[in-house]
Amino acid sequence: MQYREILDQLHTHVSNLFQSHQDHRFLYHNLNHTEQVVENAVRIANHYQLSDKDFFIVMAACWFHDIGYFFDCTQHENKGITLSAEFLKEKSVDQEIIDQVAGCIKATMMPQRPEGLLQQIVCDADLFHLGSDSFKDRNRLMRKEAEAFHNKKIDKGEWRKKTIALFNAHHYHTDFCRDLLNAKKAENLAEMEAKSQKQPNVDIINNPGLPEKKEKKKKDDRPERGVETMFRITSTNHQRLSDMADNKAHIMISTNSIILSVILSLLLRKLEDNPHLIIPTLLLLIICVVTMVFSILATRPSIPEGIFTPDDIKAKRVNLLFFGNFYRMSLPDYENGMNKLMEDRDFLYGSLIKDVYAQGVVLGRKYRLLRIAYNVFMFGIVAAVLAFIIASAVVTI
Repeated sequence: MQYREILDQLHTHVSNLFQSHQDHRFLYHNLNHTEQVVENAVRIANHYQLSDKDFFIVMAACWFHDIGYFFDCTQHENKGITLSAEFLKEKSVDQEIIDQVAGCIKATMMPQRPEGLLQQIVCDADLFHLGSDSFKDRNRLMRKEAEAFHNKKIDKGEWRKKTIALFNAHHYHTDFCRDLLNAKKAENLAEMEAKSQKQPNVDIINNPGLPEKKEKKKKDDRPERGVETMFRITSTNHQRLSDMADNKAHIMISTNSIILSVILSLLLRKLEDNPHLIIPTLLLLIICVVTMVFSILATRPSIPEGIFTPDDIKAKRVNLLFFGNFYRMSLPDYENGMNKLMEDRDFLYGSLIKDVYAQGVVLGRKYRLLRIAYNVFMFGIVAAVLAFIIASAVVTI
């Protein structure tokens, strides 16, 4: 069975469902959340090296696990199971696989009681954020979504108590997630408990006549999805500009190669009989060579050492998104570095910024060299043609 092809179709199908049933109230249970759950599941599944069939089951369940919110919020798992079964049957998927997908979706119902590794992976992927740096942002979105549906403001203290209860009742099911996320999850829980137990300001208690001073912690209001879209568009634009530069350099190299071939095969043989063409021919030869050199320099790659150290990771100096910084490292070292990168939001965004900046620097160098090549070719060709005309006119006179 073509699992990969069906997964691509499934991805498109679910994305279209989200787009066609857009509801501004779904600030958390939206396509962005589903895509993050899928990414988490891929990460866990790769660790356990699932077979193609098991990988397909996990991915299908993750794509459909929350789509039911748009149809029935109280029974969204059952609706997701129905929608997944309808789609998979259309693709002639075996009933056994359809049942396993349904089981994985049903396992995400709270409280989670997964049976078997596949259901455990889906459950852990769904609540992966509890043990990550993105928990605060995701928790805030979930509270705002609840406020939008209940059409009333929800007290932060009450919401925090419910979240603490969720943390205490929840546990990760796979060894991979326990080892990776439990420490950060405990840190997130401790921070919430500290806020929940925080005492009123002492000055206000001792001096009730004083106005209450609310300490407002500066919030990070950056739209996370918008930032990711910005990076994606910027990187794509830079890649497109880089391809354009390579094509322009290729045109210059091809054009001047043809001119050089003509000079070497035809003109040089006739210089003995036409000495007045020596200077124009040499001028044209030099122009073509210089243009080719700058065009080649514009496309010639420069590769760093390909090695990073643990100190580079701790100091967040290395950009692990560029192959030139890690191609000589071992896979375990690279995996360790990438895990730390994905766990640290500042490190991740910092690496994306460095990657975009590095692309811009490379583009600047390419286009600077290309501009020189084009200028040399443009003005040089004009000068060479004038030289040929002048040389021919002198001989005629």
